[in-house]
Amino acid sequence: MPERKADVRFVADRMLGTLTRYLRFLGYDTLSANSIARGSSREDTLLLHIAKADGRVLLTRDRELARRGGTSAVLLESEDVIEQLSQLIESGIMPAPGSLRLQRCSLCNTPLRSATPREIASAEYAPKPQSGRDFAWCPVCRKLYWLGSHADHLAGRLARVRKKEG
Repeated sequence: MPERKADVRFVADRMLGTLTRYLRFLGYDTLSANSIARGSSREDTLLLHIAKADGRVLLTRDRELARRGGTSAVLLESEDVIEQLSQLIESGIMPAPGSLRLQRCSLCNTPLRSATPREIASAEYAPKPQSGRDFAWCPVCRKLYWLGSHADHLAGRLARVRKKEG
């Protein structure tokens, strides 16, 4: 089992899309196999290489891939994202989740920056009213982020993890 690091970074296999998004919402630098072309016969080898070269923890549901990854890989037993987070916490790889952070794009993992008034205005999906809200922008995906009802729902699910671990 990998040791906990203050700045732990992850790479996740294709089966862990929801966990990848949750980790990004928590501020973790998390690469995904979804960025690798589907059907690549070298996907597992590429994931192992990324984990080793970048000092990332490999997260997988694939027993053989976890075996090949050795101490830098974590085999996640459950299909449920809350159970997956709990396993990472119980194993000491990451602490119980704190608050959601607008630090990484949930789609591409790019660090977010504060959104400009023009970017906020150009996003037709931006909430109204906008006063009192913090907005973040992904310069790659050109996506606007803010903590709204979706974040409230996600925070509620993460509170279950904290309660379970508390």
